[in-house]
Amino acid sequence: MHDQFKLQSIETNGIRLRAAVEGEGPLVMMVHGWPELWYSWRHQIKPVANAGYRVVAPDMRGYGGSDKPEAVEAYDMASLMADVVGLIDAFGEEKAILVGHDWGAPIVWNTAALHPNRVTAVAGLSVPYRKRGRISPMAFWRKVNLFYQLYFQDEGVAEAELEADVRTSLRKIYYAASGDSPSADGWFNGSAAGGLLDAFVDPDAFPDWMTEVDLDYFVSNFEASGFRGPINRYRNQERDFQMLPDMGVRPVSQPSCFIAGSKDFVRMFIPRFDSYEDVSSHCADLRNKTIIEGAGHWVQQEAPAAVNAALATFLASIG
Repeated sequence: MHDQFKLQSIETNGIRLRAAVEGEGPLVMMVHGWPELWYSWRHQIKPVANAGYRVVAPDMRGYGGSDKPEAVEAYDMASLMADVVGLIDAFGEEKAILVGHDWGAPIVWNTAALHPNRVTAVAGLSVPYRKRGRISPMAFWRKVNLFYQLYFQDEGVAEAELEADVRTSLRKIYYAASGDSPSADGWFNGSAAGGLLDAFVDPDAFPDWMTEVDLDYFVSNFEASGFRGPINRYRNQERDFQMLPDMGVRPVSQPSCFIAGSKDFVRMFIPRFDSYEDVSSHCADLRNKTIIEGAGHWVQQEAPAAVNAALATFLASIG
């Protein structure tokens, strides 16, 4: 399916990013999360382009066909926001509509809040826009002992585990965070062996929302690029908290939208609290909130028709 899209190499913020580019009209940028690619938006790119928009879906730095800086700090939030703003510049636009999933959601939320003159509207998938806490995110993850966030901090450890067998790693990760998985406990507790993957199931038959052809494309890209850049994003949370004192302070003033699966493990990050209950508290103009029953974390892949309908409603509301 990947060969149905036009890929370009685009210079931004001193690096080059590979991106799928489709359509003409107002700019819509789709920002993926971990461990994904531009291809995670394969069900959204053409429908949104056909609705009259120019869609740009990049491989973010560290992923796929994009540049992969080595330094951990190259993946801080300031750099990722600058990549997004640089892409808007590269297409000759003053503003763009931003859509982000997983780590892509905080990237687009923060770009909207901290660069408000460059963002027309913003949609976050799976991760709501959160107010700045009294302590850093990493301090909070340590307090609640959120296993995978802590496991990703030591350089080289998670990379070695995930790169040993990329196909099995991705199958387990994608299944473990999907709505088809019977439990998300592995993300919170890890395995008795101390790693990530032993706590996850590799299903005999993968759910039909990801075909073998789809999986082949993800696997070939991660076999070529590895996991260091993608995991480095997790290693910048303390740096972001210290270097960006306004992050999470300013509300998002633009029209906004939140879409997630009802079974997404992200909603359970805070013990005894549903983080999807009030997603409008830090968004001044939340136009719609869509929780898709039965879908898990990979919502735009698991439930593309419902996500496309929610995005179409949101885009129509912007005018």
